[in-house]
Amino acid sequence: MPVVEVQNLSHIFADGTAAIENINLQIESKEFVVIAGPNGSGKTVFIRHLNGLLSPTKGKVFIDGEPITKDIVNARRKVGMIFQDSDSQIVGQTVEEDVSFGPENLNLPPEEVSRLAKESLQAVGLAEYATRNPHDLSGGQKKKLAIAGILAMKPKIIIFDEPFAGLDYPGVVQVLQQIILLHESGHTIILVTHELEKVLAHANRLVIIYQGKLAENGRPGDVIGDCEKYGIRMPLRANEGVETLTWLK
Repeated sequence: MPVVEVQNLSHIFADGTAAIENINLQIESKEFVVIAGPNGSGKTVFIRHLNGLLSPTKGKVFIDGEPITKDIVNARRKVGMIFQDSDSQIVGQTVEEDVSFGPENLNLPPEEVSRLAKESLQAVGLAEYATRNPHDLSGGQKKKLAIAGILAMKPKIIIFDEPFAGLDYPGVVQVLQQIILLHESGHTIILVTHELEKVLAHANRLVIIYQGKLAENGRPGDVIGDCEKYGIRMPLRANEGVETLTWLK
């Protein structure tokens, strides 16, 4: 049974614009799936249905075989999302308070909240920043803080929306290393990006969404050759002066 199953998913905005149309997709447990597509293709609209941030006009989303609408709170515990703008996820006055926010809203005992926060900060290498103001962190550290906040909820699936946007090189390295560790520790990873050279070597599957529809879905090596016809930049080779598909592998 797939951990995520999407059936005939469509979302039409109030003005009649179809953001996504009739998307069908299955994702297995512990997969690393990269979703690519040009700006405005519907990628972000699609992933926001996977934990109930958006409701479909038509179609269904299943998590572990259960419709997401059956228990939206439980679905959001299983499916954590890291937004492109990390500042939008900061809610605490300190780093530890910020990570504690999710478990506190589950009405867990204070000692359990504290344990989960400390474990999550340790997992992303931010334990020494527990008392710091989260807004004082670097871009890469803020992204790791967002990851820690999701980890404290003990999700099975973690979704990243353009995780490298706005980061300098050290920040990209920090975040990519963390994503790889999360996958190696057993999490299912769904990652939206146009920077394929940074992640494709670590992915099991490449999905392309184009003009609101699922255009390609397969092994990266089988799909990568079609990227340019969908307006996606092809990763270049090392001898052309940029990162290769073995970036950080």
